[in-house]
Amino acid sequence: MKNILMIATGGTIASKEGDLGLTPAVTGEELAASVPGIKDICHLEILQLMNIDSTNMRPRQWLMIRDAIMENYNNYDGFVVLHGTDTMAYTAAALSYLIQDSVKPIVLTGSQKPMANPYTDAKINLFQSILYAADDLSCNVCIVFNGKVVAGTRGRKQRTRSFDAFDSMNFPELAIIRDSRIIRYYTEERPAPQDLKSYASLNDRVFVLKLTPEVKAEIFDLLSGHYDAIILETFGIGGIPEYEKAIFSWVDSGKTIAVTTQVPEEGCDLGVYQVGKKFSNHKGILQSDDMTTESIVAKLMWILGQTDKQDEIARLFYREINHDRV
Repeated sequence: MKNILMIATGGTIASKEGDLGLTPAVTGEELAASVPGIKDICHLEILQLMNIDSTNMRPRQWLMIRDAIMENYNNYDGFVVLHGTDTMAYTAAALSYLIQDSVKPIVLTGSQKPMANPYTDAKINLFQSILYAADDLSCNVCIVFNGKVVAGTRGRKQRTRSFDAFDSMNFPELAIIRDSRIIRYYTEERPAPQDLKSYASLNDRVFVLKLTPEVKAEIFDLLSGHYDAIILETFGIGGIPEYEKAIFSWVDSGKTIAVTTQVPEEGCDLGVYQVGKKFSNHKGILQSDDMTTESIVAKLMWILGQTDKQDEIARLFYREINHDRV
């Protein structure tokens, strides 16, 4: 029987109703005790790392989760991280870069309603996450939610109320889970134990700029003292207004711009229209293709935590990690 470590961080799954609304208050031990059948799947141990609303999850907490996994990596066969849904996609992406090529599964899950709610989705999500973490074919970082298994770099919360909160963006689901049966749609190449790579540093000076009509080019100057990279959410497939001077000045100073689209599906291509093509081959301007904004944020924070050299930034950005780009 597998040994699984459950790392509790808070979120809706651990929340109770108070005078000011839902707030995390239930421990990981109490959550596990609410789900029948776990003892038939694995030996489960629980680490209460924090108990926060995921709105307050920051890069320093990502590193705390990373440290907890790596400190216990040799003692367990898999890991389940209980997390709030609002920023789960960011944390899943961050862990995908901080812990790469893991032969042991690192599964994130949570719920749309608290465990104590009579109509909760928490029990099935927790049960299926442990089931997936204990399966011999599971590996790397993923999200398990509402019967879907999504690669850690491809998840996005698409719905605020429905139990079917998460989608896999521009990439197939790795598997679905029906009751206690895992049906794999995508056969992952399992890493070897010696392939494991972990990183312990991030640079959080990354800003997402969503273009809207009449955003002034001066915004780049306002951001320059505070950020080392901008993720530019363009119009359509890659439309950028006449910001040449501001954008080229930004990257020529040694800073980075990653270009994506604010359209949720099918990705970005600067080479299609004139309003994008003029930016497509300039050093320091990276094309994100079909990556999610969540994964771009986490990837740039990871990359800039390792290097400030533009050529190396580009090399790492275009390297596929945990299915983050096709």
